[in-house]
Amino acid sequence: MILLLAVPGSAQTPESQFRNVELCNAASSPDRRIEACSAFIAAGRGGPQALAIAHNNRGIAYAAKVDYDRALADFDAAIGIDPTFAKPVNNRGAARLRTGDYDAAMEDFDRAIVLQPAYPGAFVNRAEVWLKKGDLVRAESDYASATRLNADMEGAWSGLCWIRASTGDPQGAVEACDRAIGSGAHTAATYDSRALAHLKAGRTDAAIVDYDAALRIDPAFAAALYGRGLAKIRRGETVSGEADVVAAKAVRSDIAEEFARYGVR
Repeated sequence: MILLLAVPGSAQTPESQFRNVELCNAASSPDRRIEACSAFIAAGRGGPQALAIAHNNRGIAYAAKVDYDRALADFDAAIGIDPTFAKPVNNRGAARLRTGDYDAAMEDFDRAIVLQPAYPGAFVNRAEVWLKKGDLVRAESDYASATRLNADMEGAWSGLCWIRASTGDPQGAVEACDRAIGSGAHTAATYDSRALAHLKAGRTDAAIVDYDAALRIDPAFAAALYGRGLAKIRRGETVSGEADVVAAKAVRSDIAEEFARYGVR
């Protein structure tokens, strides 16, 4: 949060300046946040810490608008003002991750964790880079570290859920998925991951329940369609199951190969 310091020389009234602080910290609209942070920065009434926070907050808003060039410029500015401020380092890494600059993103997440070792979000973000690089072991380790730091971190539990479901730990996957859903991760991907774990463990009925839940959220989710199709076929509902398989392949022609990599045919 920005700390407003009473520095003379601004043309803004105290009321408008405090309003800019409020909106820069927590405006629901990215455009409102950018406007407020820009006004705060231009007013020159904040000390170095406040300016670093304002640049970081504006960078978050630009990232929300998928304007990564401006987001990166603001995160760089925040880091330049306060090199020990872990949040803009992590956020710069997240922006670099979204633009495909995985090596630079990894450097930022490593640095953020050094600056703030108990930073669960940085561990989750670094896990995502490991996933992009195909290193599921290190990704799982970082997700697990995040859950130890924040037991209710749904993104970390969701990551563990998917890795364990796809690599052959169905019971561990179900436990992680349950924690993710209990923490608020009511997403198609999380239900789909738990369904895959049930399917691999032979719990066909439970798999269909979770695939149905995933498809209510995203009716065109190819993995959920294909998995439900396989589960229905195993349960003897051949016609309905084959219809799901055909629908899944229409969305993604390589979906059967993906399931084969999971050990499910």
